[in-house]
Amino acid sequence: MRSELFAKRNAEQESNQRWTMQSSKMLRALVTPDAPMVATKGAMVAYQGNVEFTHQGSSSVGQFLKKAMTNEDTPMMRVEGHGEVFFARQAANIFMMQLEGQQDALTVNSSSLLAFDAALAWDIKRIKGVGALAAGAGLFNLEMSGTGTAAVCCQGDPMILDCSRTPTFVDPQAAVCWSANLAPNIKSAVSVGSFFGRGSGESFQLVFHGPGFVVVQPSEGYGQAVATQ
Repeated sequence: MRSELFAKRNAEQESNQRWTMQSSKMLRALVTPDAPMVATKGAMVAYQGNVEFTHQGSSSVGQFLKKAMTNEDTPMMRVEGHGEVFFARQAANIFMMQLEGQQDALTVNSSSLLAFDAALAWDIKRIKGVGALAAGAGLFNLEMSGTGTAAVCCQGDPMILDCSRTPTFVDPQAAVCWSANLAPNIKSAVSVGSFFGRGSGESFQLVFHGPGFVVVQPSEGYGQAVATQ
């Protein structure tokens, strides 16, 4: 059989590396018995070999209580065994984040998270803001720290904003990830006009200010809810 489909550029990029970009929109990850990983459910598009996927529950009592109190959860799966796993999400661009200790702690919008090394510590973080008013406005966050790699996706080409010079306002659904030392608040733009159909449609923004960065995508994301307190 002959077809342009079988061009070399479309073949699997075989490698002994832990993480290999199959393309800008698909990631190949090598899983071994001594190096499991954690992935968000739905991120796996294919795999080869003897690989098992099991529910990744809370890794601590604190995480369990946070999930129970907020009714928020990011379904995750533990990936173990020996083989290759391919990750993608709706043809979004993928980029890798190498964390090199506590100083590199990263907060990620879970709708933008694909997978990460199981050796990384992770925790649920809630954004301080306007509570229930923000329901449906944006994202749910995981903070990761330690030494390892996380795969993050972005709908379109990412833009990096420096938040150290001036307050930075970002649509919650457009925020991909940010420096974990930043503690964003939610700014409400709700007015009387909003309740009578004359609002701007941009009711809430995340406010970042301090030494650090935020990655912004040219899209309003997948519509997951903000976890607030």
